[in-house]
Amino acid sequence: MENLTGNGLKFSFARNSSYVIPGVYDLSVEDTNWVLTSSFIIFTMQTGFGMLESGCVSVKNEVNIMMKNVIDIVLGGFTYWLFGYGMSFGRGPLTNPFIAIGDFLIDPSVGDPLMGPIFAAFLFQLSFSTTATTIVSGAMAERCNFKAYCIFSFLNTAVYCIPAGWVWGEHGFLNNLGCVDIAGSGPVHLIGGSAAFASAVMLGPRMGRYEDGIAPLPLGNPVNACMGLFVLWWGWLAFNSGSTYGVSGTKWQYAARAAVITMMGSFGGGTFSVLFSMFKNDGRMDVVDLINGILGALVSITAGCFLYHAWEAIIIGVIGSILTCVTMPLFDKMAVDDPVGASSVHGVSGIWGVIAVGLFADNPIPLTTTNGRSGLFKGGGWYLLGVQCLAALCLCVWGVLSTFLLLWVINKIVPIRMEVNEELLGADLMEHHVRHGQIGISRALSALAPLRSQLTEEKDVARIGMNPGHDRYIETLKLAEMKLQSWRDYGEEKVREASAKKSSHRRFSNLARAVPIFRRKTRTEGEISTSDAPRGTFSVSQQVGESSGKDNPNFAWVD
Repeated sequence: MENLTGNGLKFSFARNSSYVIPGVYDLSVEDTNWVLTSSFIIFTMQTGFGMLESGCVSVKNEVNIMMKNVIDIVLGGFTYWLFGYGMSFGRGPLTNPFIAIGDFLIDPSVGDPLMGPIFAAFLFQLSFSTTATTIVSGAMAERCNFKAYCIFSFLNTAVYCIPAGWVWGEHGFLNNLGCVDIAGSGPVHLIGGSAAFASAVMLGPRMGRYEDGIAPLPLGNPVNACMGLFVLWWGWLAFNSGSTYGVSGTKWQYAARAAVITMMGSFGGGTFSVLFSMFKNDGRMDVVDLINGILGALVSITAGCFLYHAWEAIIIGVIGSILTCVTMPLFDKMAVDDPVGASSVHGVSGIWGVIAVGLFADNPIPLTTTNGRSGLFKGGGWYLLGVQCLAALCLCVWGVLSTFLLLWVINKIVPIRMEVNEELLGADLMEHHVRHGQIGISRALSALAPLRSQLTEEKDVARIGMNPGHDRYIETLKLAEMKLQSWRDYGEEKVREASAKKSSHRRFSNLARAVPIFRRKTRTEGEISTSDAPRGTFSVSQQVGESSGKDNPNFAWVD
């Protein structure tokens, strides 16, 4: 199902002769293997984002942020198959420079000779789409209604897929102008960072976030955050190297170059963030500065990951890290509460990553990635730089405005902000019935319970990592021990009183050893009446499963 045009270009036809397969499906067997393997690794970045974000938020919201990452794949992936892929790479008759229309619910038949390339291309683009949505979840952490977020994740596919088509689709106006973005500094990271900024503004700061200044809040789990960085680092290699879209011909050489340049950029950004953090914190290393400095460098290098020399990658990474570390406190001064710094890491560094191509890009002969153009510093003139600046502007404006509009509509259906009591108690408890210990939830429940009767169910939720049955049994044993001790103390006290009255020494010495205490039919001076004994609300033998004591008429039973 192939056809040669007059200029010698090869096109393939899918399912019917009127539909021309775009170049995104031009994959050999080895290229398909490379694309699929890269897609599998890119999906592990969801683990990295989840660990990083859960480590940066308070403990009482860490499960909620992981659930949001799961929702991004489930709902975001589903809508990408429904309409997202078609909005980026569809080839229907209504396709225009703004949006592609066609190939919805893509599912080539078994007889289609391009079934393999189509599925490989879809999976690769799906991994990018879910990554773009996940970026936003960190900025909305700790105060976003989970149900509203599910709706957002379901519809946010359109926020990513339309501009992805501008840059990577054959119909896209930025692509036709010559915009270059190999692995997504713009369509993935800049769109995600812009959406993160808009969502943080729409939701407002977390309760009490800026009452003590703009200093970062304590991390819930710094180890998880660092582990998330390592997983993202690993995934980024596939993200960038896999974007050569194969290893046939000379592609494998540029795939290798992309991997090395990616690492060099992270080295430059990491070095700067180490020095910056130590200078800012009097010789101490801040976890967030280091993590976000490295991530900002990785975002910056992504657009031109195999178009730079090693020293250029270091410079680009350093500048990306500078922009990230400097703009995070600036956003806080604007009261834009972004718990993970996504607006800076992906938004600001994404802008720089797109523009850097127009400055430093080589012409990767024989590939046509840059359409034969080079960056300004390589003698390529101002055209490529101008196109890259236009692309950065268009993507940034689209990301902010479309997210504002989407959240505004969702807020009319479901409130996007959690209620005050839910935010105080944490989304883990209120949304998922996961109760943590030793983090102040019990105090919050005690304070809010008299005001809100619907918290009765939450008060009964068991803490994580605990067996409620075991805990109840242990508590019963403790109560039994306390009750027996109270009886011993009571008996000893009566012995001392009787001794002071010079009563019979023998009677009271026997009484002091009598636990349980025996009932007397008559009470004489110095004897102990069960009516004087300490009473409580617990039946000890009943709690621990004993019945013989209660059946003994001489046993002083306490109800």
